[in-house]
Amino acid sequence: MKRIVLTGGGTAGHVTPNIALIRPLLKEGWEIHYIGSNDGMERALIEEIGSVAYHPISVGKLRRYADVKNLTDPFRVVAGIDQSRRIIGKIKPNIVFAKGGFVSVPVVYAASMHRVPVLIHESDFTPGLANRLSKPFAKRVLCTFPEAAEAIGKKGTYAGTPLRPELFRGKRDVGLKLFKFSDDRPVLMVIGGSSGAQAINHALRKALPMLCGSFQILHVCGKGNVDSSFDGTPRYCQREYLNEELPHAYAAADIMLSRAGSNTLSEILALNKPSLLVPYPKGAGRGDQILNARSFEQRGFAKVLMQEDMTGDVLAKLIVDVYKNRGSLIEAMEKEPSGDGLAEVLKYIHQYAKIK
Repeated sequence: MKRIVLTGGGTAGHVTPNIALIRPLLKEGWEIHYIGSNDGMERALIEEIGSVAYHPISVGKLRRYADVKNLTDPFRVVAGIDQSRRIIGKIKPNIVFAKGGFVSVPVVYAASMHRVPVLIHESDFTPGLANRLSKPFAKRVLCTFPEAAEAIGKKGTYAGTPLRPELFRGKRDVGLKLFKFSDDRPVLMVIGGSSGAQAINHALRKALPMLCGSFQILHVCGKGNVDSSFDGTPRYCQREYLNEELPHAYAAADIMLSRAGSNTLSEILALNKPSLLVPYPKGAGRGDQILNARSFEQRGFAKVLMQEDMTGDVLAKLIVDVYKNRGSLIEAMEKEPSGDGLAEVLKYIHQYAKIK
């Protein structure tokens, strides 16, 4: 029996590519184990799937700033390494695939103790701290961005991000019907990430009078962010989040307004959706979304609007500009290897798995 350990957590971006791998791996006959934190979002997401054994470990965050938890978290990391060592020793996997997040560091270290091959996946333009710490123990670092692969050096490989096959099965007519849209106006899909984006939500609603005459707008605004005062606005549909409807929403969308998280960008590229990107400002994170967005802009895939420059008027103007120039954006994306790295990542798993 071929066995693989998947790991990664802390954010949805460190879990969903692993989820995309699970079904094809099961189809190939792999026994799949997942090592994650005891109370992180990854546990709920993975246990919901079934057919994957979940192993919780102790997790400590490696911070680059002063925090009282810096005194105790190193002990959690050491405990996590010991727990991972025992789990991997019992499972005896053929390979470990690490998606990132601090839960992956002890797993990678433990795999190296047992001489189990490790593949790392890096979604962002620049590697996060967890993946930088794990890189010396990896056979390869598979990257979403070609610039990241080049910066990593010999181990870096441009592979894209594994995407769920369901994303490519959406139907435009089903999407239009789901959101009560017609086929006589283009559809603008607005998505701000797993928790929405308050700045985008606010600016978009300011821009509605300028946009609703020309566009039908599907606004995925995040949990708790639906504003009932906009109920009844013509050609405007609010949803907290999308699950099974997401493929049909993508199929119905003519253009997009989005944050610049790497998983969403991979979906945009794979589905060839012209987009206006509003990355999180540097103060809200380590600045990776700004670099992600600039990469897409420089390769001709999208337009970028910085959050500090965003007003309702500016947003409306640039959305119209993206729609007018959608042909050139689509043409550039069609020339690029697909944003869906599922087949490429599976290829490297097969290549490096230690199978007798």
